[in-house]
Formats: sequence, structure tokens, C-alpha cells
Amino acid sequence: MADSVFARVVRAPEDPILGVTVAYNKDSSPVKVNLGVGAYRTEEGKPLVLNVVRRAEQMLVNDTSRVKEYLSITGLANFNKLSAKLIFGADSPAIKENRVTTVQCLSGTGSLRVGAEFLARHYHEHSIYIPQPTWGNHPKIFTLAGLSVKYYRYYDPATRGLDFQGGFIMTPAGLLDDLTAAPAGAIVLLHACAHNPTGVDPTIDQWEKIRKLMRSKGLLPFFDSAYQGFASGNLDADAQSVRMFVADGGECIAAQSYAKNMGLYGERVGALSIVCKDSDVASKVESQLKMVIRPMYSNPPIHGASIVATILKDRQMYDEWTVELKAMANRIISMRQQLYDAMQARGTPGDWSHIIKQIGMFTFTGLNAEQVSFMTREYHIYMTSDGRISMAGLSSRTVPHLADAMHAAVTRAA
Repeated sequence: MADSVFARVVRAPEDPILGVTVAYNKDSSPVKVNLGVGAYRTEEGKPLVLNVVRRAEQMLVNDTSRVKEYLSITGLANFNKLSAKLIFGADSPAIKENRVTTVQCLSGTGSLRVGAEFLARHYHEHSIYIPQPTWGNHPKIFTLAGLSVKYYRYYDPATRGLDFQGGFIMTPAGLLDDLTAAPAGAIVLLHACAHNPTGVDPTIDQWEKIRKLMRSKGLLPFFDSAYQGFASGNLDADAQSVRMFVADGGECIAAQSYAKNMGLYGERVGALSIVCKDSDVASKVESQLKMVIRPMYSNPPIHGASIVATILKDRQMYDEWTVELKAMANRIISMRQQLYDAMQARGTPGDWSHIIKQIGMFTFTGLNAEQVSFMTREYHIYMTSDGRISMAGLSSRTVPHLADAMHAAVTRAA
């Protein structure tokens, strides 16, 4: 038999995040813990399907009038309308003035990719500035869409907080300095809340400074909103950064995901909204978004979007969702406190207050690759090599084990 025509294909490396789960699954240790995957787990370590999601799904199944016809290219109309309302606010002037165009996409990743493809074809500036560090998939999404990826400083390892402003005129550093140096009109990726991987967010005052700087330079905001409501437990609070940029009348882009806040990971439910100057521009933008989507995946799936629309349009179900959402957020906040307390109890060297100061699913521990490798080897704890851990993967049972591992990793190197 002749060699395969694909014989020259080189084996690609595992995805740095998904590869953690692959390694975890191969480990037979009874004490192993997976803190790499960005998915919510219960106190028992099990995936969670929200009660309100089960109820909505059952309602859809019982509705014999529902069919499986294709959606339009832009997706489920009611889902789009309700998604825009969720992120921009029920009283958003942009929505009332028909300046928003929203299309249903394949979760957050697909929303980002559609937005990036649209910008690569129709926006005059092809540079996109993304935070350093950021979610590992961001650079790939934007590069493959045809944009040129640049970075702005975001995380300060010394303070384990936001690198907001450089202290010296001759040595520019920090977020504000890097955005000041960006060319006029450049695109800027902003995490709406619960920055991944650091868990470090700007304060409202800092957001206002970012907004003023970006508007003065004509920089285009592109928000990635993957955790609305999931971070603080409050849907409005977690959307505040986006709404500040919409309130000034300027244009912006927002990619939404319902993976975390409704637990619809595998349903791949997301939306891309573009806020324009007027309704005529919004209509033209939507026509071109269709041209991006049609040859990519033609139209989005109906089931997950129908679940979201069912919950968002019903007041009682919406309220039930917010209660379950807050319970998830509170459990993660509790895990932060428990881990911090455990580190304090062990007298682990260093300041670990960043664990409770950071927000959302992830904590940037400050551990280095060597320490992470030690913890995996000796304690069977799996996490990304940059020291990021998923707080949602922890439980009251596993916190002491993680604290022991972190203490050992830090004191071993001391």
C-alpha cells in the first residue's frame, strides 16, 4: 500500500487548556483534581444543569407545534432581541433607536470570529490590541480572521493586580500608556468582566478613564462578555463596563456567551451585537454580517437559543434563573475565601489576598510553571502552566489538598 497522502502532516500540540483535561483523564490517582477546565462544577464536582434550563427544555419538547426548520442566517429573532436587552439594558437608547444589530452565533468563540471576520473585511484599521495575558484562543481567532494582533499591558505580576498606568514618563508601561500609543482607530479587545485568565478587572473609575482615552483616539471597543451575572451574581453590575461605552453614543461591538451563566456549554449559544451610529448603518452592517456567516456555517442551531429565549422572555423563569446564577457565583466566591483561609492557616509565605480580590471563575495564583509541574507530579493537581486555576473546579473537600500542594510548591522553592 502507498503511504497516506497526509503522511507529511505533523502532529499538532495539545491545546494548552483542553490538554490539561486530557492529562487529567489519564491519571488514575483517587485524589486528582482538575482545575484547568473553564466549566462550573457543583460541590460534589459534578457538571450542573440549571433547574430553569431543564424546565425550559421540557416546555420546548412538549410543544408539538415546534419544528426543526432552518433558522435565518442571523438566527432566532427573539433570542437576538433579548440578548441585546440583557447586555445593553432594557432602557438602552441604542436599542430604542434601532442602532443595534444582533446575530446569533456559535457561543462566545463563534461570536468573536464572526465579528473579527466582519472587521477584517469592512473596517479601515486591521490592528487589534488584546490584553497581556488573555484567553489563549483570542490571538488565534483574530489572526486567522485576518487581523493583526498587538498587545497592551494588563496584569502586573508584582501586585497581582491591574497594570493600569506606568509611573515613569521615560519608561511607558501599563494599560493606559499602551492604548495611548496605539494608532488612531485601532480595535481594542476588552473583557466585559471577570478577566480570563487573571480575574482582575478595572474599577468603575478606571473603566471611565479607559473609555475617555479610547473615545479621544477613536479606538473601537470590542467586548468579550463570557461571564455576565456569573462573576458577581448581578447581571447589571457585570454589564456596567459595556453600558458605559454605549451610553456615550459611540460605536462598539459585544460578543456574548451563554455557556457559563446558563450552563449551556455544549449547546454553543452566543450572540454578536454591533452598536452603530444610526439605524441605517446598523441595517447595512447586518447585511454584511450575513455575508460572513453564510459561507461559514450557514445558520445557527435552534435548540440552545430557544432555551435562552424561553427563559429571558418569561418573568418568572428569568427570576428563577437569576437566583440559580447568584448561587453559582456565590459558591465560587466561597471557594476563594476558603482557599485564602487555608493558605493563611498554613502560614504559606507571601501575600495571597489576590485570591479574594480577583473575581469570576479563574484565579491567577502567581505560581510559575515549575511550581505547577511539581503540584501535578506530586499532588495530582491539574492546571494550566501559567498558574491559572478554575475556582469552579474546587470544593470544600478539595480546598485543603490544593492548599497543601500550593504551600509545598512555594516553600520547596524558598
